[in-house]
Amino acid sequence: MDTLSKNASVPLYLQVKNILDVEIRDGKYGIDQRLPSERELCERFGVSRMTARQAIKELERDGLVFSRVGKGTFVSEPKIDQQLVNLTGFSQDISARGARPTSMVLSAKIIPADAHLATVLKIMQGADVVELSRLRLSNELPLCIEVARIPHYLCLNILKNDFAHESLYHVFERDYGYRLIRAEQTIEASLAKQHELELLQMTPPASVLRIERLTYNQQNVLLEYVASAYRGDLYKFHLTLQ
Repeated sequence: MDTLSKNASVPLYLQVKNILDVEIRDGKYGIDQRLPSERELCERFGVSRMTARQAIKELERDGLVFSRVGKGTFVSEPKIDQQLVNLTGFSQDISARGARPTSMVLSAKIIPADAHLATVLKIMQGADVVELSRLRLSNELPLCIEVARIPHYLCLNILKNDFAHESLYHVFERDYGYRLIRAEQTIEASLAKQHELELLQMTPPASVLRIERLTYNQQNVLLEYVASAYRGDLYKFHLTLQ
């Protein structure tokens, strides 16, 4: 059993966290390797379950580990650093990092525009809107829930495509001749909702980065409004200001 300093000014959970931090950085635990369970940490360090749990939470906050509900805690890859310079889609971003992007379609349907969507998309209230909701994954790890809303008149019959395997942006260009030239994006952090926790396989409480993006085509027509929730423990955004 590893001995901790019970009388030190550093709390026990931070001592456990610091030891695990060093072991992770030194390669004792590889990327995607499962960490010892809370019970195993309790036995190793002679601490309570609460202390072990708090140590793991601190590692999560530092982005060194992530949790999978019912499976345990695993060593993270370095956070995905998305450069907010070029207008790219999720699949392109992940592929550029050498990982394999996949998607799970949660829903794909035509809905009437409510007052909010009508205002955002600059269409009449009640007009048809394509709503495509997907879970986006990298190497089978869920990273993001993405809901795209598109004026239906701009992309008739678009839902004939299988968006579990096709890129929405590729379909825009191939089938409709749209090139995406600019976007406006906002980012804020918040706690994940229950359905987000389940889909993203996160242990509460957990944070997500909420991204809203308005994307315009070459005619400067607003083509899509996308609302996304990214795992805060696995994703970060990098912005260059000039």
